[in-house]
Amino acid sequence: MRCPYCRHADSRVVDSREADDGQLIRRRRSCPECGKRFTTVEEAVLAVVKRSGVTEPFSRTKIIGGVRKACQGRPVDDDSLALLAQRVEESVRAKGAAEIPSHEVGLAILGPLRDLDEIAYLRFASVYRSFDSLADFEREIETLRAAARAREQGRADAVEAASRTS
Repeated sequence: MRCPYCRHADSRVVDSREADDGQLIRRRRSCPECGKRFTTVEEAVLAVVKRSGVTEPFSRTKIIGGVRKACQGRPVDDDSLALLAQRVEESVRAKGAAEIPSHEVGLAILGPLRDLDEIAYLRFASVYRSFDSLADFEREIETLRAAARAREQGRADAVEAASRTS
């Protein structure tokens, strides 16, 4: 690592620490030439491989932009979108790959978006999954309804179990 003060071509690592839940590594360095210390931050670059084969860095901003279109006119605030983008990035990084297909990024968006707003989820899914007919929408709506019934049943079972133990 080149010294930012004297431009010497080498430096010595004095200390290394993880930051941002292991997403970054902060290194404290010392220049053997001028003796000054400086800090570097290293981050693993996550690349997205698009259908065309072009590779570009993962961008939370692009996630937020795409999801914001699906949420247009819905009661979803910017903080919720930022949190969704963070969840998507964490999910994608958890796969442990340096490059990930754009298709997998889209799949990682669907779950958190469904939890955030079902209408926005339907809008996004209709474009992402290329819905061709009304039947595609009906099938997806029925899946959402079945999931809602399962959640309600789970809550009812939990209340019943709690009342039995009291």
